[in-house]
Amino acid sequence: MTTIHILLVDDHPVVREGLAGLLAGQADFEVVGLAADGTTAVQLHESLQPDVTLMDLRMPGLDGVGAIEAIKEKRPSAHILVLTTYDSDADIVRAVEAGATGYLLKDTPREELFRAIRATAKGESVLTPAVASRLMTRMRAPAEENLSPREIDVLQLVARGNGNREIGKQLHISTATVKTHLIHIFDKLGVNDRTAAVTVALEKGIISLTR
Repeated sequence: MTTIHILLVDDHPVVREGLAGLLAGQADFEVVGLAADGTTAVQLHESLQPDVTLMDLRMPGLDGVGAIEAIKEKRPSAHILVLTTYDSDADIVRAVEAGATGYLLKDTPREELFRAIRATAKGESVLTPAVASRLMTRMRAPAEENLSPREIDVLQLVARGNGNREIGKQLHISTATVKTHLIHIFDKLGVNDRTAAVTVALEKGIISLTR
């Protein structure tokens, strides 16, 4: 039997400890680390190299999406399963585009959670039916409507005159990640530079200078 090494990331101690206790009851699971914020999660992931990271989204400092991006940048093969109470379209899209392998809600039955962890360890995508439905609806939308919340954040900061380094600092992401977001933005808006992207986004109401 192969042991699945798990890193738990959640800012609530009761949730972390509760999950650790729950997962300890499975013979093939071993919780190797606990983190209360995104920054610690990134550090522990680099040192522990877990098979699966269970990631909350809303945390102080570096949030779950920022942590996912940082982890995937350092280790593209990382398997990260979001486990959160938030199910808005923006949260789902941000997490999946950041590189999450799966997305579950905290009210998921324990047996489904166990199956999802095992599937995630194999690199399989795990989405609840509601999450999958929302993603499909999003994919069918016009390209400009498919800018992710994080891409909109980046473009909003570009419109305010920020350079890539400043944008990275404000969003807690690397300059390389900012550049990647810009490439995706240009492609989706059908433009070739920052000025054109801002112009098109303003015309379509995607961003606002007063936001």
